[in-house]
Amino acid sequence: MKTLILKSTVVSAVFASTALLATTAIAQEHQWTFQTSAQAGDNFFPIEEAWADRVNELSGGRIEITVVPVGTVVAHNETLDAVGAGILQGHITDPSYFSGKDPAFAMLGNLVGAWSAPEQMFDYMENGGGKALFNELVNPYGLQFLGASATGVEAFLSTKPLHGVADLDGLKLRAPEGMVQEVFAAAGAAPVNLPGSEVYTALEKGVIDAADYTVFSTNHAQGMHEFANYPIYPGFHSMPVIEVSLNKVIYDGLSEDLQEILNDSVSVFARDMVGQLDEQNEIAVSEAEADPKITVINWSNEERAAFRGIAKTQWANWADRSEMAGKAYESVTTYLVSAGLLAE
Repeated sequence: MKTLILKSTVVSAVFASTALLATTAIAQEHQWTFQTSAQAGDNFFPIEEAWADRVNELSGGRIEITVVPVGTVVAHNETLDAVGAGILQGHITDPSYFSGKDPAFAMLGNLVGAWSAPEQMFDYMENGGGKALFNELVNPYGLQFLGASATGVEAFLSTKPLHGVADLDGLKLRAPEGMVQEVFAAAGAAPVNLPGSEVYTALEKGVIDAADYTVFSTNHAQGMHEFANYPIYPGFHSMPVIEVSLNKVIYDGLSEDLQEILNDSVSVFARDMVGQLDEQNEIAVSEAEADPKITVINWSNEERAAFRGIAKTQWANWADRSEMAGKAYESVTTYLVSAGLLAE
């Protein structure tokens, strides 16, 4: 009898051990590293980590994603190649970094003046053909586009009151090279090159009148409004897309349920990020509006449309620079016209 009990115990232990190994194997079915363009201290880095945790939970542990900060594995503008080569399995980044490979990355990554709210861009991606077009762009590089998020429409820093397009005439402002500078120049402003690290000092010393920098809450936390005390919020010019993509070979090898989990998870992540950052912005705006030295300005829909019309002339210039850029131009402008955001 003791022998039988002993054998039964051993068999049970073997089955338990086998079940544990099987569970561990399932949990470790897919282990990926995604590099983000965010720094570890950025307010949206924890939101990206929460997305990875959510995917792990929804997949029953079959997918485990580690999100690493910018520069951890490769430089910020090298993740496209790294994901395609399998050095990274995915990235969460601004597509504009890859505009040197194809101008379409700039047009889909940050089409200056196009969006007045993240929801407009989300609707374009999901219902206006944006997601299919993005995959047409990145698939040849070995990536599968899962979806897009955003940090929201960037605020605009100014030391002078700006109530519309006419007030941009002659304005000396900091703006990144490329499409952003070209659009502001077309609107009559005088854009200059300055790294982000020099924006505070340049505003303080009057070297520039205004700056395209980042979202309102970050500007406020960094003390920018001490000098740029006429901020425009919500902004009218820039809303960088945050692309979430996975190595295409990996994606194509996944079961349909895991593909669906990934695609759906990015939609939730996008709205989660916008929602949390909007809350932070609203708190900062309330603090700014309570300060008698700061005047927060909100452009009318008419002035936003006027700026978008000027921006469109520069989009057309970029559309001629590659076949995919031309497709992006036609796709986005068609959507904007159909949504009543742009005149034909």
